Amino acid sequence: MDTTTTTPTLSNHREREILDELRLAGGSSRIQFLAERLNVSEETIRRNIRTLEASGLVTKVHGGVHITDSVTEQPLHFRMNVSPEPKRLIAAKVATIVKNGDSLFLDIGSTTAFIAVALQKHHDLFIVTNSLSVAHTLATRNNNRVYFAGGELRAHDAGTFGVEALSYIERFNLQHAILSVTAINARSGFMLQDMQEADISRAAARQAQNRIIVADAQKFGRSAPITIAPPDTYDMLVTDDEPPADIRRMLDQNNIQLVLAQNARAE
Repeated sequence: MDTTTTTPTLSNHREREILDELRLAGGSSRIQFLAERLNVSEETIRRNIRTLEASGLVTKVHGGVHITDSVTEQPLHFRMNVSPEPKRLIAAKVATIVKNGDSLFLDIGSTTAFIAVALQKHHDLFIVTNSLSVAHTLATRNNNRVYFAGGELRAHDAGTFGVEALSYIERFNLQHAILSVTAINARSGFMLQDMQEADISRAAARQAQNRIIVADAQKFGRSAPITIAPPDTYDMLVTDDEPPADIRRMLDQNNIQLVLAQNARAE
């Protein structure tokens, strides 16, 4: 069955910002929260939501709004333009953690795409990835060896998934697994929107000695439907700002090292 959907054209920048915030919030949010996040009035949010609802992109409920089931994840090139500066900071910091000659896994996230660019001056890297963007960025450079997980390429992010990709990743023993997430909160830890991405993330974490989560501060306090693994699975969080106190406690309780890219220091 053809499940392809066509996303209607957004009529203004505010509508795009609202959809971005809804995705970061796990698909739904209260009107008041959106107004505070975007620093506009609740009436402005309601006006834009009416347009989005008419386009079939969201459904309004009492006091809030949620994305309709037909809206798929934005393409990678779109996500690369969301919060690019924090992602560059995180990428630069990760590039100081990864050393020449290291072996690593990089997933399909937009932050990991920035990390691949930041690693372009490294040499003799051993890279496993399911991201065509990462493979293209780091292959045939500086004596790197790039191993690309097989399977069908998804249209919106040029990533490979499924049984073939999972079994391929399980053949490696790596120093680092560098993994992106959709949301981080104190109750559930690290979360993703997509089951296939979560499966790949779990597999890569099992094959690495050092499991690194990379996420900008906008992911703090968010929620998403899929908890990847228990928080103590991971060794490090690289982010661009200090997390809220409850998330910091979660990190400490699970012995996860916090690395702040903004201040170029580890805590």
